[in-house]
Order: sequence, then C-alpha cells, then structure tokens
Amino acid sequence: MSSKKLKRKDRLERLKKEIQENPFITDEELSELFNVSIQTIRLDRLYLNIPELRERIRNVAKINYKKVRTIGEAEIIGELIDIELNKKGISILETDSSMVFKKTKIVRGHYIFAMAESLAMAVIDADVALTGVANIKYRVPVLSGQKLIAKAEVTRVRGNNYFVHVKITVKDEQVFRGKFILVSI
Repeated sequence: MSSKKLKRKDRLERLKKEIQENPFITDEELSELFNVSIQTIRLDRLYLNIPELRERIRNVAKINYKKVRTIGEAEIIGELIDIELNKKGISILETDSSMVFKKTKIVRGHYIFAMAESLAMAVIDADVALTGVANIKYRVPVLSGQKLIAKAEVTRVRGNNYFVHVKITVKDEQVFRGKFILVSI
C-alpha cells in the first residue's frame, strides 16, 4: 500500500475486508498496511465491533473443535484454527515463560511435541486413536513469547493406520517436524 493515508470511511471498509480475508492479521501489521498508529487501528476495530486478535482466534477455534472426533477440546495443545478431517489442520500456540527452562529461556520440547501430536490426533477421522510411531526432529530452539504455527497433513491412510506429517514454524522458519503413524482402535 502507498504511504498516502486513506480517508476514514475507506480505511474502515478496507480494514473490515482485510480482517475477513485474514482473521489472524495483527493490529501491528494493519497499522503498517494502512500507515496509521496501532491505536487508530484499535479504535477502528472497536467502531466496527471487530474483536482483538486473540478473540478472533478463539472464535475460529470454537467452530473447529466441534469437528474433532479423536480427542477432546481441552486435550489439543494450542488453538485449532483450521481442520479438514483426514486431510489437514492448523493450530497456533503462543509460548510464555511458564513453558521454558529457567536458565536458557528455551521452550521445553514436550510442549512442542504435545502440540504436534495433539494436532496429528485431531486431524484424523477416528473415534479413538493412539500414536504408534513418532519420528521427530527439533530443528531450532523456540524462545518464550514466540508464536508457534503447526500444520498437519494426512499423507496416507492404510487400514487403521493414519500417516500424518506435522511441521511447526516460527515466522516461516521450521522449528520442528514430526512424522506420526496413528493407529485407530
């Protein structure tokens, strides 16, 4: 977008459209896009009755949790923002200081693994399933405050075995990958 500012009415219309197209866009990204302050974006959202980012994520997640059959809503680590059973799914996890080693401030691996495994479980279309095999690799340390985005893809279904690949990124950099074989029982 050009550095020229839009009139308020035009900005409000574009803001509504931008958020509809990408409900996960931040106020900071919107302020850069429209060349206005973050406070202006917040006031515009308030005027349009558009909730803040966390609330928009929660609203999308509520809809998606209803589709999951394998595990309960509270068992999914992160916010489930998209799911197509037996195809793919996406979840987001905001890391915080309670998840890290005190000395290094690096997020403990079991949070990252749990995010990947729970998304892999959620994405398959089965009543009950267990992890039969997990081949995982931690690629880059994750620090407190970083937002993890996990994407799962069902690559194959053979009998009661579901092959699911999960990649977790921070700002487009892959920090974890997991290949799971889940067994429906």
